[in-house]
Amino acid sequence: MEPILEWLAQTDIATYLRNSRWGFAAVNTAHIFGISILFGSILTLDLRLLGLWRKVPIAPFSYALPRIAAFGLALAVITGILLFSVRPNEYAALGVFRIKLALICLGFLTALLAHARGSLHNDNRRQQMVTGVVSIFCWAGALICGRLIAFMA
Repeated sequence: MEPILEWLAQTDIATYLRNSRWGFAAVNTAHIFGISILFGSILTLDLRLLGLWRKVPIAPFSYALPRIAAFGLALAVITGILLFSVRPNEYAALGVFRIKLALICLGFLTALLAHARGSLHNDNRRQQMVTGVVSIFCWAGALICGRLIAFMA
């Protein structure tokens, strides 16, 4: 793993971002934008799964919001890798960073499982509530861990 992290730190883009105040700031801003899109759309869908806005059919939520969240996730992952490349050894050593990655993976798997089981469209309230709670926990936890990285690195 160490050679991969060293290689990543030596890439041209990592060097540029380490030495460019505005380049790093632009990538960081795009990362926050991606996270905002992801979390905002996922939270809205999860709150609907938990019972808010029951008079509104779930179909519009479950059609549009996962697609918006996927765009936010893609933007956050791409920019996150770029930000990670600036100090990969230091970030990889942080427990909070590893927890963040685990929560992202669990949140993503929860979404995939919910779609595969059809729990967004069935009337199984318990299944919808479990999906909503786990999803909120994962994504909010990843967000919190991401902020903590800034104070630990």
